[in-house]
Amino acid sequence: MRIYKLLPVLLLVLGLTGCSTSTVYIVRHAEKINEADSSGLTAVGLERAQALADRLEDERISQILTTPYRRTQETARPLSQRLNLPIDSYPAKPVGAVVELIQQTKGKNSLVVGHSNTILEIAQGLGTKPTKTKIESGDHDNLLIVTIKNGIFGTSVSLQEETYGKPTEP
Repeated sequence: MRIYKLLPVLLLVLGLTGCSTSTVYIVRHAEKINEADSSGLTAVGLERAQALADRLEDERISQILTTPYRRTQETARPLSQRLNLPIDSYPAKPVGAVVELIQQTKGKNSLVVGHSNTILEIAQGLGTKPTKTKIESGDHDNLLIVTIKNGIFGTSVSLQEETYGKPTEP
């Protein structure tokens, strides 16, 4: 008889240990000097990188992922330095590699810095449907926030779309 009284408690404990929430902040690199793969950020881009650090410093980020390009790493550097976290690299293509890496990191918050042709695809790979269908070449202020909740009844994924930093002058 006592086992039947303990069964709900046991199920609750088992269920709670499988529950987790991860938030993934996805951005394109900030404004770059030119189209070269080794290009760094402009002064405006460096300001945007600082604005990103200001926006995310209290979001419990525990992982920072960028492509191996200088412009993505420079975008993440202010937050990396502020939080004393390393910047880990992922291949720019295929985006499935970074999506899989994120999905394996349950219960942790991540910053992912990508490119105009990858950030929407990363958000989609995580199970969301961004309202934009394309990131334009001068568009550097998108912040896609994907929340992944793993619970005893399955996984739910939501997307919040914001902008950050000052608008770029045309």
